Amino acid sequence: MRVVFMGTPDFAVGALEAIIKAGHEVAAVVTQPDKPKGRGKEVQMTPVKGCALAHDIPVFQPVKIREPEAVETLRTYEADIFVVAAFGQILPEEILAMPKYGCVNIHASLLPKYRGAGPIQWAIINGEKITGVTIMQMDKGLDTGDMLLKTEVEIAPDETADTLHDKLAAAGAGLIVEALVKIEAGDVTPVKQNDEASCYAKMLHKSMGKIEWNMEAEKLDCLIRGLISWPGAFTVYRGKTLKIWQEEVVSEKEPAAPGTVVRVDKDAFYVQTGKGVLRILSVQPEGKKRMAVKDFLLGYPVKPGDKFGES
Repeated sequence: MRVVFMGTPDFAVGALEAIIKAGHEVAAVVTQPDKPKGRGKEVQMTPVKGCALAHDIPVFQPVKIREPEAVETLRTYEADIFVVAAFGQILPEEILAMPKYGCVNIHASLLPKYRGAGPIQWAIINGEKITGVTIMQMDKGLDTGDMLLKTEVEIAPDETADTLHDKLAAAGAGLIVEALVKIEAGDVTPVKQNDEASCYAKMLHKSMGKIEWNMEAEKLDCLIRGLISWPGAFTVYRGKTLKIWQEEVVSEKEPAAPGTVVRVDKDAFYVQTGKGVLRILSVQPEGKKRMAVKDFLLGYPVKPGDKFGES
């Protein structure tokens, strides 16, 4: 099929590569405008743009996809289908109806669960054991369109948002190739979503990462793994922010207030929560790089009785 691919971040790159490898004609790639990043504020192209240029595919980067000029540009590609994966802009009905087979979206959840911007993170934060990818026929709603294909992905006990992201990206790449074959052959049956079973995966905010030590250890474990790269789970120690990168729940029971260090060994320190204890293994002090706790302890002599979360 003749495809216009719309995507922006790393999550979408595998799907674009898979579509190209499968022999489809990618008429153009639509992605977000380049933006300055990092401390040097150097302008960087999106991961999807980098992939497109590597394959000599034309790239279109509209500031607003719904502007008349952008809509007309899309029309000139005469695509059979638009494939969307984490593009970052809402498509108006005029665009949704433009291609012969409409627009399909690669969504990183088992719809109708986790509609919205943060399905990967929220699946881990909420302690799900299974998630997956849904290929959806897009409509004017937010991830409300008919479901075309699904595949399940298991969430491991130590899964982070980063590792789950990679699993789902790979699953989505395989599933969209299968979907395109079935769509072209007329061998797919759209299934309407049950709105009553839906939940919204709202956008992440930095404030979500603040650790409330009175929460249960298992829930904090899910929060830390779900927010691993951004915004990251953090606490306060000696008046400065301390990001928690890796930890594990232990079964120890200690008569201490939440946030209190109950034990320290050579490569970890143990913090009491509202229920259970977290064994902290990797941290990042304010203004420094991520480090193992055994290295952190060389410069920050944590001791039993110290409190986290207090300014």
